[in-house]
Amino acid sequence: MEYRNLGKSGLKVSEVALGGWETYGVNVNEGQMVREIVTRAYDLGVNFFDQADVYARGKSEELMGAVLREFPRHTLVISSKVFWPMSDHVNDRGLSRKHVLESIDGSLRRLGTDYLDIYFAHRYDPDVPMEEIVMAFDQVIRDGKALYWGTSMWPAARIAQAVEFAKAHGLHAPVTEQPEYSMIRRERVEGEILPYTEGAGVGLVVWSPLAMGLLTGKYDEGKPEGARLTEKDNWGKNFLTDENVAKVRDLRPIADGLGITRAQLALAWILRQKGVSSVITGATKVAQIEDTVKAAGVRLSEGDIQKIEDILTR
Repeated sequence: MEYRNLGKSGLKVSEVALGGWETYGVNVNEGQMVREIVTRAYDLGVNFFDQADVYARGKSEELMGAVLREFPRHTLVISSKVFWPMSDHVNDRGLSRKHVLESIDGSLRRLGTDYLDIYFAHRYDPDVPMEEIVMAFDQVIRDGKALYWGTSMWPAARIAQAVEFAKAHGLHAPVTEQPEYSMIRRERVEGEILPYTEGAGVGLVVWSPLAMGLLTGKYDEGKPEGARLTEKDNWGKNFLTDENVAKVRDLRPIADGLGITRAQLALAWILRQKGVSSVITGATKVAQIEDTVKAAGVRLSEGDIQKIEDILTR
């Protein structure tokens, strides 16, 4: 495993992380399987484990936390997020000071830890003044309940606003942004987010780097029964087009030539960006995490990158 600083902070995170979205408490409910996946990831050098309170309404935090609490805490980087509704109550959502300060306690309890390494604002909240948002996360850090905070899926202008307000008032600024980024979804990150965050020292930890499994090549010959992108209500179903499948199929000779899988190629392609600190992957099987962690340390040549670009932009 290779490790990178989280933006300009001193915190080091594994290049490949394990997340709980769309897996634990959803597709994987059996505690023993979660234990095997998380333990194998840890044994392979993964130190960054990403969660959110809304994932399976807290069940994902509980399942992963039951395993993580057995490892030495100083060897782990644990994150969670706050924003989405956790009940029907009007204040049990968003980024108000009330919701942020109450929600951190719930995540800590479910994960079984005294503090988070990173606490994310899961979306930008237009109903809350920026000063209230920044001061709430600053309070979480000053209370010792998190060490750093970050944003997720925020517009670059709002990240900049938060950083500038924090610096102007001696508060803790966000050190990381968690956007969606993959070979299939790249325009927003490359056109808007990275041009700001890289210069500001805000490190990216990206989600859905494999486009919900499309970039592994599992759809080369059709639509496997039970595959997530075949579910009509799956948010990523628009990935599954003939054009995208053809591009993924054509990436295979490049991966084969490098002696790696297409999943590893897709992750290495993201990690080529200096502004990216980690890629957050999901795993419903031990074999999946054993495959993806091998992307750590893979370095693509300029020629490799150009061949990939020719396929992706045709």
